Amino acid sequence: MNEWQEVKLKDVCLLVTDGAHSSPPSVNNGYPMASVKDMTDFGINYDTCRQIGEPDYQKLKRQNCEPQINDVLIAKDGSYLKHTFLQRTKEEFVILSSIAIIRPNSELIFPKFLELLFRSPNIQAAAKNYVSGVAIPRIVLKDFKKINLHLPPLPTQQKIAKILSNYDDLIENNLKRIKLLEESARLTYEEWFLRFRIDGKKLDIDPDTGLPFGWEKVKLKSFCILTMGQSPKSEFYNQTCEGLPFHQGVTNYGFRFPSNTTWSTEGSRISEEGDILFSVRAPVGRLNVSIEKIILGRGLASIRQINDLNSFLFYQLQNIFFEDNLMGSGAIFDSVTKRDVEDIELIYSKNISEKFNTLTSTIDNEIKNLTNQNKFLKEARDILLPRLMTGMIDTDNMDIAV
Repeated sequence: MNEWQEVKLKDVCLLVTDGAHSSPPSVNNGYPMASVKDMTDFGINYDTCRQIGEPDYQKLKRQNCEPQINDVLIAKDGSYLKHTFLQRTKEEFVILSSIAIIRPNSELIFPKFLELLFRSPNIQAAAKNYVSGVAIPRIVLKDFKKINLHLPPLPTQQKIAKILSNYDDLIENNLKRIKLLEESARLTYEEWFLRFRIDGKKLDIDPDTGLPFGWEKVKLKSFCILTMGQSPKSEFYNQTCEGLPFHQGVTNYGFRFPSNTTWSTEGSRISEEGDILFSVRAPVGRLNVSIEKIILGRGLASIRQINDLNSFLFYQLQNIFFEDNLMGSGAIFDSVTKRDVEDIELIYSKNISEKFNTLTSTIDNEIKNLTNQNKFLKEARDILLPRLMTGMIDTDNMDIAV
């Protein structure tokens, strides 16, 4: 096996810096400014970034706050070492100081290999030596530059990156398919239940209700089972998979299904597989779906449609709660009660709702299958990653196109 070397981060990078230390005012239709919340596994979610004006953007660009393709971005604050790799990027965006730009010298370290290093358990553990603060842990960047990296020769770096990138590519493709499926269901909902067009035909509207003839407005409590969460004592919590997964709020929400980080051996408020998860504390109205039985904490409620029309219900609630903390009346809430949720007004037509549910249940099942595929791919990748990144698996004799 070719010789691996110990180097310091600063010696194999062209730039290690953070973003803007003050936040310019927001504008409409400006330049994206990213913070930690906008970081994803596959880049920046520009839709969630706040916008800043051109003068502020140009000023921050001159201060090296603008990432480039092949940069690795890492979170400095809170969930430190959360990271994203910019294989592709919108040309113009800047970052806040909660994010650091790590710009590799590609003659010394392969950019994707550097990103993978930040995932490795060794670097994750070593990073704790460069963190200060209790309430908000924060990486001290001037010290973090000195962290030691264990590097093989460039060709080996490229092979390792290619092996692990194959997993990432499959995961990313599945995520793209999931988003397309979700968009298809959402557009169908809008066509049927907002424009009242079904199979290309506009339905006749009852002037008294503003709805198609035979349709009605119903309150959620009239055809749903609602379970409000209640947190068990913290002494029953664990991170060792004992008991059932426990979710207090939206912290571990995913695109559709939450991920588990905490379990509890006690808890009487249960959400069953397929139930809709509804956040009742700020941000109110966030939705996910239980992929398994979980214990509900006080920040969540679960909703189940009594006639098994959960898919129809999910897309209608998604349409109502398009903005955090906004209830159907237009009022803003920091939290909502059981009665508030029960009184959410829905539109319903037995035949059309059942027809829509049949259509979107197929879509939702495919989304669930793709999500499970990604879970298995991530598990396989994460087993390989530390073995490859430490040289336990020799890639020298592997025939891998890079």
